[in-house]
Amino acid sequence: MFKKALLSSAIILASHCTFANTLILKADAALDVHTGKLITPATIVVKDKTIVSVSQHTPKEQINKNTEVITLHGHTLLPGLFDMHVHLTGDSKVHGYERLRRTVPRSAITGAINAKRTLEAGFTSVRNLGASGFADLAIRDAIYDGDIPGPRVFASGPAIGITGGHCDTNAFTHEHRVTSEGVADGPWAVRHKVRENVKYGVDVIKFCATGGVMSQGTKVGAQQYSFEEMRALVDEVHMRGLTVAAHAHGTNGIKSSIRAGVDSVEHVSFLDDEAIQLALKHGTYFSMDIYTTEYILGEGAKAGIPEESLEKERQVGSIQRDSFTKAVKAGVKMVFGSDGGIYPHGDNAKQFSRMVQFGMTELQALQAATINSATLLNLQGRLGSLEQGKFADIIAVPGNPLDNIKVMESVTLVVKNGKVEMDQRLSE
Repeated sequence: MFKKALLSSAIILASHCTFANTLILKADAALDVHTGKLITPATIVVKDKTIVSVSQHTPKEQINKNTEVITLHGHTLLPGLFDMHVHLTGDSKVHGYERLRRTVPRSAITGAINAKRTLEAGFTSVRNLGASGFADLAIRDAIYDGDIPGPRVFASGPAIGITGGHCDTNAFTHEHRVTSEGVADGPWAVRHKVRENVKYGVDVIKFCATGGVMSQGTKVGAQQYSFEEMRALVDEVHMRGLTVAAHAHGTNGIKSSIRAGVDSVEHVSFLDDEAIQLALKHGTYFSMDIYTTEYILGEGAKAGIPEESLEKERQVGSIQRDSFTKAVKAGVKMVFGSDGGIYPHGDNAKQFSRMVQFGMTELQALQAATINSATLLNLQGRLGSLEQGKFADIIAVPGNPLDNIKVMESVTLVVKNGKVEMDQRLSE
């Protein structure tokens, strides 16, 4: 129980190992994500998993026989990225009824593979929103213990939802009497489910406020939990010191979630002006997966996504992108959330170019995946930017992402907690 308590959001930031040697990264530039300014040229000094300095010159006193110097010509250094909506246990090639064949142990193995791919794509922190059997906690703990490579995982465990809703399993007849482990109905029942998830060590709570694209038998825009249930759930989560994310496509579900006090709304497809104003008033973050529609409609049928889900995506995709544009123009707080697992893990960064295409500047897209995400998790003092005293989560990309955001899809170097996790140059 003591070890489980240690694996809270605040503690899992620390690396399982310490690194006494000094690491120096030298590149053409480093990005200050707060201001959008480039430090040129750039030298970052790292010691004991922490950034010691970010400057234009290499401090001579830092160089000794235990110093490792990595020079990256033609590259820009950025903070390690956040993806605030992933499903590490999800396999993009396994959908529909085939998913019913996947056991929790098998999904955990899949998650270990996907964790490595995600890290090597430059995402050093992820928020895993929904996993059966608390498999995402097992992955989180294995990464912390150094057993497998992967990003820093903020895990939700099973998502909470109503009977027959998006977070329930609806592919069975009444004779089977199958109910998903996150199902809870009524204000006290949802409080109990939150307490149960917290008991087993989650870092964040996710619930389903509306129907969804990938569930069978749900209307994608229809509200599911009542406002009273949402308010009880959010109150319980915040009383326990955690954050809460609401899956919500439909307008009423979005607005009820915001009024109930959620920290972020996921997907946010059918957005109206009142919902935007509510988000601005309450400071609610939006996490909008605007790349997934291309994979679902382009590759989904081959991957086994049922026609029901394909048709729902046809209804949602373009509307969600219009909603994204409106939210960006209005100044709603945004984080980067890809829904990785619906499409292949490791391709997370493909969403950056769509965020720019549909209204963001390059800097805004990068801020969504760095300092904004860290702030949503209340970790802006330790993560999200390249600053002295912060954890050394650093990536390198070829070129300048402020000129061409697609370079984010070609990460060359990944450092997490001061340790080089991936150096693409070594494989060339």
